[in-house]
Amino acid sequence: NFMNINSTVRNWEKDTTPYPEPFVEVIDESFKRYVLGNAGMERLYTGSRWTEGPAWFGDGRYLLFSDIPNNRILRWTEETEIVSEYRNPSNNANGNARDNLGRLITCEHLTRRVTRTEFDGSITIIADSFKNSKLNAPNDVAIHKDGAIWFTDPGYGILNNYEGDRSEPELPTAVYRIDPSSGAVAVKATGLVRPNGLCFSPDFTNLYVSDSGSNNPNAIYVYQVSNNGDSLAEGKIFTETGEDSTDGMRCDTDGNLWASAQRGTNSITIYNDSSVLIGRIYLPEVPSNLTFGGHKGNRLFITASRSIYSIYTDATGASLS
Repeated sequence: NFMNINSTVRNWEKDTTPYPEPFVEVIDESFKRYVLGNAGMERLYTGSRWTEGPAWFGDGRYLLFSDIPNNRILRWTEETEIVSEYRNPSNNANGNARDNLGRLITCEHLTRRVTRTEFDGSITIIADSFKNSKLNAPNDVAIHKDGAIWFTDPGYGILNNYEGDRSEPELPTAVYRIDPSSGAVAVKATGLVRPNGLCFSPDFTNLYVSDSGSNNPNAIYVYQVSNNGDSLAEGKIFTETGEDSTDGMRCDTDGNLWASAQRGTNSITIYNDSSVLIGRIYLPEVPSNLTFGGHKGNRLFITASRSIYSIYTDATGASLS
């Protein structure tokens, strides 16, 4: 049922949607259970420069996502399918997530910090330095069940003036944890060239982190999380990704890892928890990140280059932010 995307040109405004969706490839029979035969790929919006950081707000029925070079966070509203500005300027915001109380957590490139948007709309800085040195450019963020905020700092926002301000790094690239009680910022993983996307397994026993700066090999790493949730065992390769570089990732409730795959297959690539590649969803643009959302948590939202795409699945997101 799979048709190579490179031979398929789709006019997203005028063409009818083919069923079954030709952009979905079943690689392992186990992936069939997550594929809906009458659910197609939709392009919800286009017109940004580089979309990132999707976060679903179910109580408001909207998706927030970053348009990093345009220095804004946008909001797609499910009820009206209208895209509007949520925050402008956004300090070149990148990754977004909801904390366990439903507040927006944002990684900002320009200000080199992680912030929390309070219920009254005010913004609280929750991390901007480590040991008296400025963070480089926080990138992506994941929330542990204990309320701790984990984020990556690969430094992309200071490499040039397109997604922030060009600056020299003051710290090594790392994965950080913000303690939910004290607010203390601590390094929890080092050694990756560009630690980028991250997410927890459904039971919070593993943390997945992509390294988008190394091609020897291109890989996704996995770290075992301690029982008290505040430390990681030494990381190991979860899977090598060939020509693909991985950015954002999410797990479903069955433990499958849904990962963006850039510049090789340009797809969302799905692995089971044993690292077996089971399926791909191909994109006409380079994907950056993804999240599950919708009323039942089974709608996959994908940020890809200038656009936002969506497809219903029979998987349920383990985290809907």
